[in-house]
Amino acid sequence: MISLRQHAFSLAAVFLALAVGVVLGSGFLSDTLLSSLRAEKRDLYTQISRLNDQKNVLNEKLSAANNFDNQLLGRIVHDALVGKSVVVFRTPDAKDDDVTAVSKIVGQAGGTVTGTVSLTQEFVDANSAEKLRTVVNSSVLPAGTQLSTKLVDQGSQAGDLLGIALLINANPAVGDVGDAARGTVLAALRDTGFITYQVADHPGAANAALVVTGGSLPQDAGNQGVSVARFAAALAPHGSGTLLAGRDGSATGAAAVAVARADAGMAAAISTVDNVDAEPGRITAILGLHDLLSGGHAGQYGTGHGATSITVPQ
Repeated sequence: MISLRQHAFSLAAVFLALAVGVVLGSGFLSDTLLSSLRAEKRDLYTQISRLNDQKNVLNEKLSAANNFDNQLLGRIVHDALVGKSVVVFRTPDAKDDDVTAVSKIVGQAGGTVTGTVSLTQEFVDANSAEKLRTVVNSSVLPAGTQLSTKLVDQGSQAGDLLGIALLINANPAVGDVGDAARGTVLAALRDTGFITYQVADHPGAANAALVVTGGSLPQDAGNQGVSVARFAAALAPHGSGTLLAGRDGSATGAAAVAVARADAGMAAAISTVDNVDAEPGRITAILGLHDLLSGGHAGQYGTGHGATSITVPQ
């Protein structure tokens, strides 16, 4: 008969064996798991390296394409704007490189930039709507002109006023407002914080307007895209053409180009480009202005949502 002492020793031996088995098994499993994780890590590094190589190749191809476009730029836009003038508007999120590049190409196309007007953040801020509307509807309106009664939001009314002041009407019977009246409008909007411009480079009257904006907008941007799109559309009736040019992402969400393309009335009034951050888009902006100045219809160009062609059909 097994004694109590022997029974206790037997149980202790069993538990000791189990403990040793667990320890040995855990070590084996740990080694196996670590080995598997190391292998997965190596695979991920290999995939990342391969993707980086692919990205570098694509960037090199894109750079080569842009360089090719840049070298051919002079031939492509040659005389496209000869004898014509363009006033450039830039929104708060427009990039300096884009504004500088398109302004330079206007000159290469034979045209003249009469001035660059910067819309401030207050201009596109909904909280300043009433203040802007008050300025627009004040005594600064040039004599003999009137604002459209169909436009009620501040972006449209400001575009209407600046169109009257800065654009040469396609109808010869509608005369220029003159430098004095133009200066009054610009000074009023500048002094109230809605626009800025170089006083030494006093914007003059132009045949067409080019509005340069940014890309996609954050969720808290409010009606900024709507204000810019309506502003551009309100410029259109006063000159011979208005083009709204945005960066990659400007044709998405509530960004200005997306808003303009989604509205049938705006899309019929102004042309849009959604890739002004790339050389093809900058060239297209100039060709789009040329097409409008030549009596063509508004077009939606680029690679984003709502574009009807990548560039102006020749």
